[in-house]
Amino acid sequence: MSRIGNLELGPEGEGRNQSKFRERIATKDETWYLAAAQTALEEGDFELALRHYGKAIECLPAHPDGWIGQVKMLLELDQTSEAKLWADKALERFPNESELLAAKGVALARGGDLDGAMAYSDSAFGLQGESPYLWLSRGDILLARQEARADYCFQKLCGIEPHNWFWRWMAARVYFFHHQFALGLKWAREALDLDASHGVAWFQLALCQQELGLGGAAKTSIEQARQLNPLDPVIERALRQWQSPGLWKKLRGWLHQRGVS
Repeated sequence: MSRIGNLELGPEGEGRNQSKFRERIATKDETWYLAAAQTALEEGDFELALRHYGKAIECLPAHPDGWIGQVKMLLELDQTSEAKLWADKALERFPNESELLAAKGVALARGGDLDGAMAYSDSAFGLQGESPYLWLSRGDILLARQEARADYCFQKLCGIEPHNWFWRWMAARVYFFHHQFALGLKWAREALDLDASHGVAWFQLALCQQELGLGGAAKTSIEQARQLNPLDPVIERALRQWQSPGLWKKLRGWLHQRGVS
């Protein structure tokens, strides 16, 4: 039968098609949850992204993307032991998923097993293909090992996604995690040079500036973040703390618990 023959023409057919369309929109399947998780991630809401990835797994446990995302978010929330546990569970199902191997490597590195971390990273690269996350995770592991060639990994990442602010923001977060604040500031600025419309990138820049003693610049950056994300409680609380002398250490502890720093 031709495509035209399959079309339901006329008011009755139109109504059926619209009803089916509304049903598809209302149905939240694994594709919907994966997209929602990515949106939450780009807004810096790692807890919400984690929940969405969990829902994606519930919808389709045989698909690896939800599992991979869940492990990544646990790492972003600084829940290293949980990330390792879920990476192991996921690898039982998907032993040849390169990004799972890479994420397990990061979990091991942050847990102190630097040799094991490199072995998992090598295995990830041994599979066919590359991705920005493979290079991001490799750089994370090399920073844990205090190796100067970590920056090469982030440069390779940007070669794959040359116009994407997201991966530069993620690189800034990795450098910040390892207390290399000047390089974190550099990568946050590069993210903003590509797209200055993301409050999370301004917020990351502010964190690096504050750690480097650039209090005035940090306040300006956090105000930019608030303009872009006026309802973000993390940004609002950070701004209040910045305005109160002597509370930066308390703020840093709170942000660490939230996985922001």
